[in-house]
Amino acid sequence: MECFSCFLGLLLLLAARLPLDAAKRFHDVLSNERTSGYMREYNQLNGWSSDENEWNEKLYPVWKRGDSRWKNSWKGGHVQAILTSDSPALVGSTITFVVNLVFPRCQTEDVSGNIVYEKNCRNDTGPSSDQYVYNWTEEVDSGNGNSPGHHNVFPDGKPFPHHPGWKRWNFVYVFHTLGQYFQKLGRGSARVSVNTANVPLGPQLMEVTVYRRHRRAYVPIAKVKDVYVVTDHIPVFVTMYQKNDRNLSDETFLRDLPIMFTVLIHDPSHFLNESAIYYKWNFGDNTGLFVSNNPTLNHTYVLNGTFNLNLTVQAAVPGPCPSPSPKPPKPTSFLPTNLKSYSNSPASANDNPLELRENPDEMCQIYRYGYFKATITIVEGILEVNIVRMTDVLMPVPQPDNSLMDFVVTCQGTIPTEVCTIVSDPTCQLAHSTVCDPVDVDVAGMCLLTVRRAFTGSGTYCVNLTLGDDTSLALTSTLVSVPARDPASPLRMANGALVSVGCLAIFVTAITLLVYKKRKGYKLIENSTGIVVKGNGLSVSLNRAKAMFRPGNQEKDPLLSHQPGIL
Repeated sequence: MECFSCFLGLLLLLAARLPLDAAKRFHDVLSNERTSGYMREYNQLNGWSSDENEWNEKLYPVWKRGDSRWKNSWKGGHVQAILTSDSPALVGSTITFVVNLVFPRCQTEDVSGNIVYEKNCRNDTGPSSDQYVYNWTEEVDSGNGNSPGHHNVFPDGKPFPHHPGWKRWNFVYVFHTLGQYFQKLGRGSARVSVNTANVPLGPQLMEVTVYRRHRRAYVPIAKVKDVYVVTDHIPVFVTMYQKNDRNLSDETFLRDLPIMFTVLIHDPSHFLNESAIYYKWNFGDNTGLFVSNNPTLNHTYVLNGTFNLNLTVQAAVPGPCPSPSPKPPKPTSFLPTNLKSYSNSPASANDNPLELRENPDEMCQIYRYGYFKATITIVEGILEVNIVRMTDVLMPVPQPDNSLMDFVVTCQGTIPTEVCTIVSDPTCQLAHSTVCDPVDVDVAGMCLLTVRRAFTGSGTYCVNLTLGDDTSLALTSTLVSVPARDPASPLRMANGALVSVGCLAIFVTAITLLVYKKRKGYKLIENSTGIVVKGNGLSVSLNRAKAMFRPGNQEKDPLLSHQPGIL
């Protein structure tokens, strides 16, 4: 009997311990791929909880990968969760994670948080007779959703926050990283921000599990994870732009043209807004070190070759001083103000030990650095192009709807291998035609080209003319006015001019003969030589004919002194 009592006591003890041993914890649910050497020593994230807490498996069932129940977790298909972040993050700044749910085709979330079928959308199963995929509004109202207990709690038992509109949020998001979790109620998307002051440097893993409302419980619908990076170096990117450069992505640029370098600092949380930032440039062409507080700088390479570009970005970040170092401060070290500084640069870390703070409100400056390197190739190219003359081309056969124009073009730099023109409307927005031709002429080191282009109809046109080679592309633009042409121009005008000249010649000949006949009976004796009289008469007749068409003072005509008098 005594042995039986002992055996019964052992069974009761095991029964009492069974729920404790069987209870799942957050790290059992959220990290299925954890290794045996998993470390749990992490600094506390503000607002996050330890994943050693118990998980309410009754309200939030746990399904392993490959469980057949996943197939029926969502009506009409599978829900995909997409996790993104604004990583990399500078240590001390805030990193933001966003989860977006992608519903099956023809399903969407309405303003009330319910999942409905889209109108006029057909999927593989055809149109649905029901408007709702999930009508959670009706579900919450019928289930006495105002009650603070029961099923309106998170997996760790904490109640849902009853902020305005909380009943329309039917998804539970559980974020997990660094041995800690954060629970959030949301709709089709959720956003969480984390301060990285206590996050270890390097790549870290964020995992998210999503549950949907299902009567008085919740059903898992998606899991997703992503890697984010926390660094003590300022994330720096540099864009390089040069006029006439044909390919901006190959880091090959042209000699004797300025390159515009623009520094972009990845700081989505605006952590460095109050920081003094300096940019130190070394362009690798023996021009020295350039220091500026402007993120944009122009530089011109005057020699061909390959150059190593180096940029260092320095930011003085104001913030609270860290805990004092065990090393005692130097007795000679004294700062006149209460603004101290330290750096993450290895070169200066041992030379500037921090002093013990006597004032709890004392502020320090933390120097953070970012680095950028690039190898730049400098080559020759087309530096400039100009249109020096435009002339109309007269066509032997008139074409009223087609006009030709020659553009005389000069350029500086290398000789182009192709020329392209784009003829557009006067605003240079709507292109009418594009023509490209190879340049296959020997210009003996001089860039002087004549480009002939056709214009259909009269009006004002915008002409973009581009000269290019393998590495450069130079552009110039001009406005061209093409006048309306007479269908008979210019050939009929030439024929009309010839007819007018022929009529004039006949008229002058007739007048000459008439005058000659009248003067024949009054010849002077001393002028009886026929040749002389003929010459004089012809001269007088021509001058009189000119006088008829060009009236003026005839007293200056020398022939008047030789006119015969009346006998």
